[in-house]
Amino acid sequence: MPNYAYVIKDADGNRHEDNIRAASYEAAVDALRKRGASQIVSVREIRGGLAVDEMTVGEQIGLAIYRFRTRVPLKNLVFFTRQLSTMFSAGLTIEKSITNLLTEERNYRFKKVLVQVSTDLKKGYSLSEALAKHPGVFSNLYVALVHAGEISGNLHVILQQLSDYLETVSDTQRKVVSALSYPVFSVIFLSAVVTFLMVVVVPMFKDVYDKFGAKLPFATRVMMNISGVIVNNAFMAFMVVLAVITGLWVLTKTRRGGLIWDTMKLSFPVFGGLLMSSIMDKFARTFGILIGSGVPVLESLNHAIRVVGNRVIANGLRSASGMIKDGFAISVALRKTGTIPPIVVQLIATGEETGEINRLLEKVAEFYSKQVDATIGRLTALIEPLLIIMIGGVIGIILISIYLPVFMLGRAVQSGA
Repeated sequence: MPNYAYVIKDADGNRHEDNIRAASYEAAVDALRKRGASQIVSVREIRGGLAVDEMTVGEQIGLAIYRFRTRVPLKNLVFFTRQLSTMFSAGLTIEKSITNLLTEERNYRFKKVLVQVSTDLKKGYSLSEALAKHPGVFSNLYVALVHAGEISGNLHVILQQLSDYLETVSDTQRKVVSALSYPVFSVIFLSAVVTFLMVVVVPMFKDVYDKFGAKLPFATRVMMNISGVIVNNAFMAFMVVLAVITGLWVLTKTRRGGLIWDTMKLSFPVFGGLLMSSIMDKFARTFGILIGSGVPVLESLNHAIRVVGNRVIANGLRSASGMIKDGFAISVALRKTGTIPPIVVQLIATGEETGEINRLLEKVAEFYSKQVDATIGRLTALIEPLLIIMIGGVIGIILISIYLPVFMLGRAVQSGA
């Protein structure tokens, strides 16, 4: 059932805004009138899909699979948004702009999506409605901003802001990938070496030691037993690991399991702080752009809830939304939740006093973006030596365990001599 954002006035002339779920636009209007609304200022459908907690486990899994199948490189989306903004600003219609971009697009998946968007536009759909049909490509934020631009008449400005935002996200992702490339390669290399040692080298030594029939040191026996388990049950072990990983992934899609997992992620040393900085960057940019585009506060907060990607923060924002409906200021409501960092609350409070909340939120986003960059830099410098120590330690333990009987034999020979 669709969600509708509404703005109404009661009999005393007080303004109220909230969301309501209804089967259709007419049903939403009727429901508001039954609630006693004396004047309905606006009612419009919220595009961009449901929040995670509003979806069943099956719907979340289906959406995850769909997004994986229809994913498009972020650089393609950035280029498309930038070019669409430029063409629309130059006086071309949206339909003509997308048609021109369609002919130049080289990514097959994205080109297929743009063909469907172009077809929907010709059928009379708005741009936001056409984009909302492809959640694997266009996020909730993307659709919400385009919808806000259509209503305010500043679509070209919104597209420009959106392209800047996506470029920032792309740069952050590139930095994260660059920082993780060495650790990932190191872990893969270590796994390959350990597998080779346990599957090929250790069994060779085991055959040699079995011929002597001597009693092996405890460490060597443990290593031989582990190697035997891996060699004899490799397929079963792989299936068990795969099943455990799949089960844990599905568990994180449930409400309770996902909340526990998101809480654990925020509690991890170093990485928890990095994740919080990334979430606050995303929240501040989303909320600031939407507020600056004229989207009502509650609807802006609703879209921010859908893009933060963490149930703990989302629950806090949902509680804040309820308090804002009851008349609390935005900063007061966020402070009462206890999930938003004090610096964010303080800057939002300043923005409320000065009437420039979107500009202050932009400052928040810049601050946390720099925090992410600084943390990634420190992690990169710290992880490399730790990984070298780990690789050397693991391989060293295996090799020492294997050669320990040889060392002991040599020592016995020297003692006898």
